[in-house]
Amino acid sequence: MAQATVEPADPRPGARAPGTAPPSGVGGIVGLGILVAVVVAGGLTALTGARPVASLGLPDPGTLTSVGLPAVRAAAESFMVLTIGATLFSAFLAPPQKSGYLDAAGYRSLRTASWLAAGWVAASLLLVPLSVADALGRPVGDVLDPGLLVSLVPKLAAATSWALTAVVAVVVLVGCRTLLTWGWSTVLFGVALLGPLPVALTGHSSAGGAHDIATDSLVLHVLAASLWVGGLLAVLALAAARGSDRLTALATAVPRFSKLALVCWLVLAVTGVVNALVRIPLADLFGSTYGALILAKVAALVLLGAIGAVHRRSTVDAASRGEPRALLRLGGVEVLLMLATIGLAVALGRSAPPDTGVVPSRTAVVIGYDLDGPPTLERLAFDWRFDLIFGSAAIVMAVLYAVGVRRMRRRGDAWATGRTVSWMAGCALLLIATSSGIGKYSPAMFSVHMGEHMMLAMLVPILLVLGAPVTLALRTLPAAGRTGPPGPREWILAGVHSPVARWLSHPLVSLPLFVGSYYALYFSGLFATALTEHWAHVLMNVHFLLVGFLFFWPIVGVDPAPRRLQPAARLGIVFASVPFHAFFGVALMSSNNVIGGDFYRTLALPWLSDPLRDQQLGGGLAWASGEVPLLLVVIALLVQWSRQDERSARRDDRRADADGDADLGAYNAMLRRLATGEPPLVAESEKSDCSPGHTNRGAVTPGGLAEARRDVPIDGVDAGQAPAAGSPQAVSGGENGRPLVASSEHHDNAQ
Repeated sequence: MAQATVEPADPRPGARAPGTAPPSGVGGIVGLGILVAVVVAGGLTALTGARPVASLGLPDPGTLTSVGLPAVRAAAESFMVLTIGATLFSAFLAPPQKSGYLDAAGYRSLRTASWLAAGWVAASLLLVPLSVADALGRPVGDVLDPGLLVSLVPKLAAATSWALTAVVAVVVLVGCRTLLTWGWSTVLFGVALLGPLPVALTGHSSAGGAHDIATDSLVLHVLAASLWVGGLLAVLALAAARGSDRLTALATAVPRFSKLALVCWLVLAVTGVVNALVRIPLADLFGSTYGALILAKVAALVLLGAIGAVHRRSTVDAASRGEPRALLRLGGVEVLLMLATIGLAVALGRSAPPDTGVVPSRTAVVIGYDLDGPPTLERLAFDWRFDLIFGSAAIVMAVLYAVGVRRMRRRGDAWATGRTVSWMAGCALLLIATSSGIGKYSPAMFSVHMGEHMMLAMLVPILLVLGAPVTLALRTLPAAGRTGPPGPREWILAGVHSPVARWLSHPLVSLPLFVGSYYALYFSGLFATALTEHWAHVLMNVHFLLVGFLFFWPIVGVDPAPRRLQPAARLGIVFASVPFHAFFGVALMSSNNVIGGDFYRTLALPWLSDPLRDQQLGGGLAWASGEVPLLLVVIALLVQWSRQDERSARRDDRRADADGDADLGAYNAMLRRLATGEPPLVAESEKSDCSPGHTNRGAVTPGGLAEARRDVPIDGVDAGQAPAAGSPQAVSGGENGRPLVASSEHHDNAQ
């Protein structure tokens, strides 16, 4: 479809344009849906009497807090997911203009996001005092003193998480009112995705046994729900809007969102089942309030999946053709059901799972699970605990890469087997590092953690960048062309050549990030603080992977990069990192202070009686493990260097075959004249210098040959070394008076 080229009515930041508010029909659906979510959350909480802190013996804070908190939270989460959906639409569902500014549809969606973000901010701020009152068991009126709130909020996880969420919402609100370009809309979308994380990472899933799996599944669950619910409403707002740009935008947005919605539904189904199984035994599903709420969510998800199937069978094609009535009717019902499910989820979060009578061990409370014994080689290799985030990412990356390679081969294009092997090995190593016994013992032992760190920061990134994923994506994804809307291929190119990527991949930035992260994390107290939180462990792993990828991408990667470094510069950067890496390992081995000692002593593992010795072992691993990645990098650079020379030689050979080796003939003629003492022919010299596709291979001075062709050996004179003026080689040609004539055999060998 052709890309619309309608500019906003007033492109100045903060200016309003016609149609920036949601259409009246969709606005009514939004208002009704949020009201339904509020009523469901507050009503179910009142009916079930759910109050998580009651088990702690705290007094009842009153009906206003007990019922008002879930009601306001349902409103906050509804505004949040709708804001995320609106920013998603402006960033990836509505094609921008060629100038880089948002099109009319994207502009409307971004301004709609600003109104939704305002509601998100207000509800999040209300939840701060409500969370404090609920945690203390006091009426909300008793905690409204600003000084009291300032002192209590940092001490209460729930209040802190909503304060952070409000900050994210404010940033999104300001950005939506001031930014108009496509690039910044993608940034706003990324910021908006941070909104659900503080609450998801500090909720009831983050405590107790199996909290690692519960937290990971909840994060994926909330993000998928945000994209699905919010994206659907943004598409409905476009379908109900007026303007000539609507039909063009629908033809792009509806098919894209349909694919995304299917993925989100699958993620919701899998993560919802996993989270439920972690929290409640199957036998209690039908005999407890918590189980009844879970079954209600399952029923809602199944019904939403059925509605989605109807969309894919009928309304998607019709809306893409410019007939959105069926989409609006069925989509409106779907949005109401989705927002009601959000209220149901809030009520579920306020309910406590049934007591199974099993008291988790100290280790299970701290890290989420028990350890069967010391980390023997057998346990490290076969005692697995699947990591939902990194394990799933490894599998998805491997599958997508395999699909790309298959697509290349089906159309007859070649793809290097070595790249495929490297990528698959990187994905396998990522899976092993996070889901095998290495990942299982990593939170409990410093030495195992350091082994995982080295794998994620060095080995995995090297293997992944050698797999050339960007090149594969660019060769398999369809190009938009001059008139089509930009798609994933164009998004990848924009990201690779963005100022942020160029800045992060600069050696003066990537090298300090790569080596400086070790010192900043382990010697500043951050690591000791992060040990107690599962989300901090996940964040560390993400940091290791990203920093390693950014460091090795311009060094050994074959993908297009913002800047290309010469082989010598690449080797220099790698060798520059070696001393810092080695000193880090030595510092750990020689230190007498146990990093995170209080945490490891709290675990009280019977086989870990000496945490200092375990730390020294980890330092030894850090020192020794740097040699293997260095060897891989050097080998990769040498291979790439050799292949670059081979490609240059083949290009020269093809050029020689095309022009009859005119360069070599002119060069030999010049050498003959020098050997016989004849002056060079000006016309022939100019012909050699100026012929198309040729470069100046040498210049003649009155004293002799000033510069010879660097890649041709001349009778004992090294390539690139010119005979000195007046030397026997310059006067008579070579030993025994032989003329200086470069044979074609010499030329071929040099190439």
